[in-house]
Amino acid sequence: MSDRRRHLGSQGEEAAARYLQADGYTILGRNLRLGHDEIDLVARKQDLLVFVEVKTRTSSSFAYPEDSVTMHKRIRMLAAAERYLDEHPECPESWQFDVIAVEGDPQRDPVITHFENVLS
Repeated sequence: MSDRRRHLGSQGEEAAARYLQADGYTILGRNLRLGHDEIDLVARKQDLLVFVEVKTRTSSSFAYPEDSVTMHKRIRMLAAAERYLDEHPECPESWQFDVIAVEGDPQRDPVITHFENVLS
């Protein structure tokens, strides 16, 4: 991955974290490596634990950010969440996966779309 793409992804994750915090979520972790898998954000809102995949694009002319969350990626997200839950038995019983799509320049009021409970 190029430095430019990595930087854009970091900016998108920061924008997503700010968005969640403004909506009453507490960020518990960022960029968590769990074996070969990664969770972009782990957040909590009341008694709900949320695993968040953040996808950032400067434009949707090629594809929407959320389109890159393939079935393979969803399987990897589930594996990472299971490992996280094994390592954190104190977590609430209720949990879900969300995807946050960040489009535009994450430093300047990007368009953020929050897809809740994407794996059911």
